Amino acid sequence: MNKNEKFVITINREVGSGGRTVGRILAEKLGVNYYDKAIVEGLTRKFELSIERIEEIKAQKKTWWNDFNNYYQTLVNSAKRPMEAEVKLDNATMFETEKRILQELAAEASCVVAGRTGFMVFREWPNHLNIFIQASMEHRIQRIMRRQNVSEQEARDIIDRMDKSRETYIQKYEDTSRYDTRNYQLVLSMDDLSEEDAVKVILAFIGE
Repeated sequence: MNKNEKFVITINREVGSGGRTVGRILAEKLGVNYYDKAIVEGLTRKFELSIERIEEIKAQKKTWWNDFNNYYQTLVNSAKRPMEAEVKLDNATMFETEKRILQELAAEASCVVAGRTGFMVFREWPNHLNIFIQASMEHRIQRIMRRQNVSEQEARDIIDRMDKSRETYIQKYEDTSRYDTRNYQLVLSMDDLSEEDAVKVILAFIGE
């Protein structure tokens, strides 16, 4: 990845590894936009977006993506999640819509994207870096117990449910596994790293 040209860094992570936080800090250090799949999904529902609707809005108002991005960053900074609206979109349509949104935003400016589909969405992108953040089960359990105030068994259940859900989602759209390291240029284990330390490793990797 050439950091001197427009780039995309994707962060795929195991739940409880701290990968989402790594992505946020990394984006701040690089001075680029940060995009999170959860918020993109919320915006998709809130604005009742489809691929066709995106094209209509862009044709009507050329600055829409800037407005979208500004609103998105406001949500990121305030930690709000616009999930109130309900839109009847099937999973395949939702996936393609979110994919289009992320690619349109990435085409505007360099960014960091955290989410389970990032490495798929930007696989053919001309200047990208795919990163996988992982950790031992014990590390993940302890982090979830601490952050979500749950018991050890509840943390294990959360991890088991999320791991299965994310792997199933990936395999639905791609003939691969998110654990296949060939999908990434950099894999980090968080057991002996803080989120800040992980960001330092990534910055050193890209020559920052």
